[in-house]
Amino acid sequence: TSSDGGAFLLREVMDRSGIFERLERQLQDDRDPLRVRHSLTSQLRTLIIQHAQGWDDLSDTQLLSEDPVFQLACSDQRSTTPLAQQRPSQPTLSRLLNLLAQGDNLSVLHDRLLDLAMWRLSSMRGGKPLPSITLDVDGLPIETFGSQAGTDYNRYVGYTHYSPLVASIAETGDMVGGLLREGNSGNAAQADQWIPGLVERIRQTTGAQVRVRFDSGFTGDPTLSALDAANIPFVGRIASNAVLEREAQHYLKRPVGRAPAKPREWCHEFYYKAESWEQHRRIVLVVSERPDDLFLHHFFLVTSLDNNDWRAREVLNLYRKRGKAEGHMGELKDTLNVHLSSTCRGASTVQQVMGRNQVNLLLDLYAYQLMHSVRVLMEHITYQGWSLRKVREQILKVAATVAVHARCVRVHIGQAGNKWWPELLRHLSWLHQSPT
Repeated sequence: TSSDGGAFLLREVMDRSGIFERLERQLQDDRDPLRVRHSLTSQLRTLIIQHAQGWDDLSDTQLLSEDPVFQLACSDQRSTTPLAQQRPSQPTLSRLLNLLAQGDNLSVLHDRLLDLAMWRLSSMRGGKPLPSITLDVDGLPIETFGSQAGTDYNRYVGYTHYSPLVASIAETGDMVGGLLREGNSGNAAQADQWIPGLVERIRQTTGAQVRVRFDSGFTGDPTLSALDAANIPFVGRIASNAVLEREAQHYLKRPVGRAPAKPREWCHEFYYKAESWEQHRRIVLVVSERPDDLFLHHFFLVTSLDNNDWRAREVLNLYRKRGKAEGHMGELKDTLNVHLSSTCRGASTVQQVMGRNQVNLLLDLYAYQLMHSVRVLMEHITYQGWSLRKVREQILKVAATVAVHARCVRVHIGQAGNKWWPELLRHLSWLHQSPT
């Protein structure tokens, strides 16, 4: 008996995506083949499924060592064979993190996460990719405890943390990439190299037109110039300053006539060059009037979108969809309890610790994408919104009894699964089977 019957569902999503077959072919395994007991893919399934089910510590593996559902869902083998095998131990999975952080393995993990997100985007469209994608880039401070190398105290957030970058798609809720950075990194540190590389991989994979959306922390010249050089359109909020305020004064006037009882908003455009910028850039000034407020409210957007195709109001509407991205990142931290706990064991260097924690971050993003695939499927079935927490509590954390007779394994889902599982299993074919 197990309380994690949803692990079978996650394994089915994994198999339909075809991502783990590619990982098996591309990951470099320097272990002695004669001494290997657990393949890299079976260990990866173990960590990712455990994270998605809420078992987010390596030490939880010991508690689940004889759980029949995890034995069946994570193994490479079929039939009753997994039930007679031992599951990977905590030290084995810890060594896996070291192995995945070495050589080209980290790049392979990055690329296959992107493939998983692109498969999810096309899975219910018959395998057809989206024609255009707006990529949201933001920092995701992750609090740390103990002696993790590379962390630093940040007075703004009020705790010691890492400062990773996360790329997502607000409109669809998919996570397409994550880059771990040290805690003392600036908002846009490494963004000028990482964002163009990620966009180029998306273009090569899907052929989609890609735009980038961000907040004021990424509007320095290195990032904007890198996006211009790679011909990547962008829109982002820009912090106000004295020069911008002088430019805006001419437009900060109420329209003629009585003020309406409801809020109203209008936009103006002009070109502006900051001291750190190499060229003038298009600025959209957004002015809003609220009833009973004495002064007008306003803020600034900077964009490289063509003004013939994108009017000021359309630029504003595009930027405002970014709020969903922050909500999805909040879900990631809350539901998956993202924590990067690798410390300086033995003679580990800062780079080795950062590498292990980078792997941990990517595995959490893999788990998010699997849960998000189930979430979107349920939204299409039920025509109502679903949170990741609701997916876990009502679908994944369902009791299951495993019975074996004559080498036939039967899994009986608990009565609580009657509410959603029959419909879910009936519509699993909506998830496009990816060719491997």
